[in-house]
Parts: sequence; C-alpha cells; structure tokens
Amino acid sequence: MASHGVARTARIRTEEQRLQDLEKIKKYRHLEDQIRALAASGTYGPDVLELTTRLLRLNPEYYTIWNVRRRCLICCLSSSGATGQPSSGSREQSPDTKDQGSDSDALQSEIAFTTPLLMEFPKCYWIWNYRQWILSQAILRLPVPAAREIWDTELGLVSKMLTKDQRNYHAWGYRRLVVARLESSELNGKSMAEDEFAYTTKMIRQSLSNFSAWHNRSQLIPQVLDQRGADDKARAAFLVEELNLVRDGLNVGPEDQSLWYYHQFLVSQIVGGGNGRSVAPALTVGEKAAYLRREIDEIRDLLEDYDDIKWIYEALSEYTLALGQLEQRAAEGNDDEAGDVQAWLTKLRDLDPMRTSRWNDVEQQAR
Repeated sequence: MASHGVARTARIRTEEQRLQDLEKIKKYRHLEDQIRALAASGTYGPDVLELTTRLLRLNPEYYTIWNVRRRCLICCLSSSGATGQPSSGSREQSPDTKDQGSDSDALQSEIAFTTPLLMEFPKCYWIWNYRQWILSQAILRLPVPAAREIWDTELGLVSKMLTKDQRNYHAWGYRRLVVARLESSELNGKSMAEDEFAYTTKMIRQSLSNFSAWHNRSQLIPQVLDQRGADDKARAAFLVEELNLVRDGLNVGPEDQSLWYYHQFLVSQIVGGGNGRSVAPALTVGEKAAYLRREIDEIRDLLEDYDDIKWIYEALSEYTLALGQLEQRAAEGNDDEAGDVQAWLTKLRDLDPMRTSRWNDVEQQAR
C-alpha cells in the first residue's frame, strides 16, 4: 500500500521497544483518566490546565481536552468578558487595568503554547479552533490597542506559515478570519482588501498552482473594484488584466487545474448575467462575444504544443457552447464549430473515460 506516494513499510519492534510503547500508553491513559475525573467533578484550575498541557503535547487531536482547557482558562481569567462584549470605548477606559494585564499575560501564554503545536501539526483543526477562541477572548477582555496588536501579530504568523506551506487551506481560511476581524469595528479596523489582493498576487507569482490564492483573489475582486470606485471602463480594463495574468500561467502550465478554475471564474463573469457583483456588468452582448472568441482562440493555440491535456478540450467545449448560447444559436448552426466540439468531446472521452457520461451530456447540450 502507498499513501500520497510514500510506500508503507512494516514496523518491526524489539521486545524492549514493545514494552516501552506499552509504558507510554499506560502513562497516556493515566493522564487522560486524571483529567476526565477532575473535569467530571467540576475542578478547573491551574493543576488541570497543566495536565491538559502535557496531554495535548502528546495528542493535539483530542478535542475534548481542548474544551477542558478552555474551561480552565476561563476560571483563571480575571477581567469581565464572559458575559458579553463591552463597547470599544468602555474597554479603553476600563478601571480593571491590573486584571487586564493579568489576562493579557495568560492569553499570550496560551498563544505561545499553541504556536509550536501549530508548526508541528499545521493541519490539525482543533489547534486552529482553540487559537481562534483565544484571540476572540483578547477582543472581549483587553483594551482595543492591546487586542489589535495580538491580532496583527497573528496575521504575521499566518504569513510565515503560508511561506512554509503555500497551499495550506487551513491557514488560508484562518487568514481570511483574521483579516475580517482586523477590518472590523471591534478593533477599529479598516478595509484590507487592496493589501490582501496584492498578497494573492505575490503568492501566485511564487506558485501558479496555489488554488487557495486564486480563490482568495476571486473573493476579493468585488470589494477591490467597489473601493476603487471603478467605472465601466476601469472594470473592463481590470478584466483584461486578470485574463492576461491567468493566460500567462496557462501558457507555461496548462496542466494546472488551479489556473483553469480561475479562468472559468473570469469567463463566468463575462457570460453571466449583468448583475452588480460581476467584474464588468456593463459589457454588451457583442463585447462579451468578442472576449469569449479571443479566449477560445488563445486556448486553441495551446493545442499546438499540448494535445493530451483534458483541461484544454474541456474549456474549448464549454466556452464554444457558451458562445453559442450568448449569441442565441446552437453550435450545430455552425458546421465548423459543431465539428470542433464533437472532436474535442471524442478526445475527452479518451483522456478522461471515467466521465464519459458527462461528456455525453455536454454533447446533448450542443444539439
């Protein structure tokens, strides 16, 4: 058996190693039993917190223990915040400065505890969830400047993690959450759409296969255009820039599925209904058809060097049919187009036989 290209090998243990493993299991279960017994009795103090530290370092996937740790921390925190979120002004002028200082130390300690775990287990949901909860406590319990500093630092950490693993979708999702909080009124924030859009450009330049960066980019576009106050001309120019960007990528990596997904997104902005969330909602039918024909011609050129990549044939088939619908005609009305679509679908059946039924459905749509 193999997993992600790495062959599994049988582990041969000596008797001494087996006994050592049994001893580790015994200690682990004893630690678990201690925590469960104390939690069942309603005991949530520093001693229990220390026990959870030991267990979570052994097994950070143990979600129940993270919940016990939450309760321990709540018992240790001093300032108000458990009953609700005070306003920004009241937090800035709160008299319990000593309590807030103590809470800040406790929260920073928890952040420090989870950081090495996150580095070692970057795709463990429970560490991300707990860390998010810790940061939310900073908003509830600390003055705005102190809370914002913690969240700013968190954004820096996520950037470092994405430098280490550029396509970690956990980190990308967490980054969106952190940015949303930094933009919120809770932290006296303002829009970071332009900065985040530039960040996606940077990450895409480093790796064209970064699906999460392309996805983030697509989500940011409406906000970026609105904040720029882009008129119809500026929106059309923006669309051309984005098409050129992804097409440059396709010219060197047409086998990359991430690029095709983003290209499909842009094409959907061209042929879709003229709603306000479209990149360029004011395009006329003639302009849309011209854009689509240009993309089809550019993709056709890829066939000269790449004749065995299914994404090319799929895009050509879909875009040609979309062009026919846009011009309110069937592909059959144009013998050349009809022949091309049939040839592309035949090639798709050869390259991707597992989806033959899908290609048959596309063929029906072409009629």
